[in-house]
Amino acid sequence: MQETVQQKLAETFRDVFGDEMPEFSSALAASDVAAWDSLTHVRLMLTVERRFGIRLSAAEVARLRNVADLGALIESKLQHSSGSGPPGSPHG
Repeated sequence: MQETVQQKLAETFRDVFGDEMPEFSSALAASDVAAWDSLTHVRLMLTVERRFGIRLSAAEVARLRNVADLGALIESKLQHSSGSGPPGSPHG
């Protein structure tokens, strides 16, 4: 079974935030996580890019308000590349 974007995102958040991670939900925002500072934000976005095989622009990241926004952005990017290979592949 292939992981969904939400499952992979939840795993990514757990990896980045560890024990300081509150319960994962689509409404989760930076203000909900004490350890979510600017450096951790950069680390999170880089990890998301690597795990999903996508690139996020600074403008796209700046518009994100919560996990739901991030998930929608990832899904949009994956759909635009879906005809050329799986995420993370040289063509995806």
